[in-house]
Amino acid sequence: MKLSEIADILSAEIHTKEVDLNINIECGRASDLLSDVLRNPMENSVLLTGLVNVQVIRTAELMDIRAIVFVRDKKPSEEMIALANASNIALLSTKYRLYRCCGLLYSHGLLD
Repeated sequence: MKLSEIADILSAEIHTKEVDLNINIECGRASDLLSDVLRNPMENSVLLTGLVNVQVIRTAELMDIRAIVFVRDKKPSEEMIALANASNIALLSTKYRLYRCCGLLYSHGLLD
């Protein structure tokens, strides 16, 4: 699924302007525990989370996560946006709760 499709499904705001929205996202994960994210690598994935801090970006770098969606209308800081741009990681935010985001993406065939 294209990142642009994910943004449309979640009615998401895109915070990183230099990232290609045509990248292919193969799988997704949802977690507010970074230790859970670190346990199972998934290349070309999207992370749905309520955590908004620099460690989320660092974790995404380590795990080859291509995009992060912040739920519950949380917004990344300018520092996070700059770091994500430097690492070619897309940052998005949505007003939806984590549970709803998972349901929407699952119904469109992304999360498993």
